[in-house]
Amino acid sequence: MATLSLDLRERILASYDKGEGTRDQIARRFCVSLGMVKKLIQQRRRTGDIRPQYHRSGRKPKIVAAHRRIIREELKRRPDLTLEELRQILGLECTLPAIHYVLVDMGLTYKKRRSAPASKTDRTSSKPGGVGDGGKPGSTRIGLSSSTKAGPRQT
Repeated sequence: MATLSLDLRERILASYDKGEGTRDQIARRFCVSLGMVKKLIQQRRRTGDIRPQYHRSGRKPKIVAAHRRIIREELKRRPDLTLEELRQILGLECTLPAIHYVLVDMGLTYKKRRSAPASKTDRTSSKPGGVGDGGKPGSTRIGLSSSTKAGPRQT
């Protein structure tokens, strides 16, 4: 549903203030729902503002700017903290993925890296293989080889 323009909101409330009908009649006159008229009246009474309240919708974040500062400071001091330890330091009751997403949003990577260099690797195959080197047999069925034609079996 589209947001009502500020002009339409003002006209609805002006009509209500002048007493040009009941809330239901005003809703029908301006082709809006009765709930919308009630919402506008309540919003004006509560906040004094009739503009759309986009920033008030949705779930409120548990990890706010103050928590982000603490996270950054703690990770500078101890970069090997786990997500669980961060949650305990912050004193929050949130999920571990929530902390992970905040770290990603802050541009902080959270990957444990080796403290020692990786061991050298060696070849896993003793001879190099290539296309058409003849290393594989033609068939895995018993009694057939790559030179035998698949015909009736003789006993």
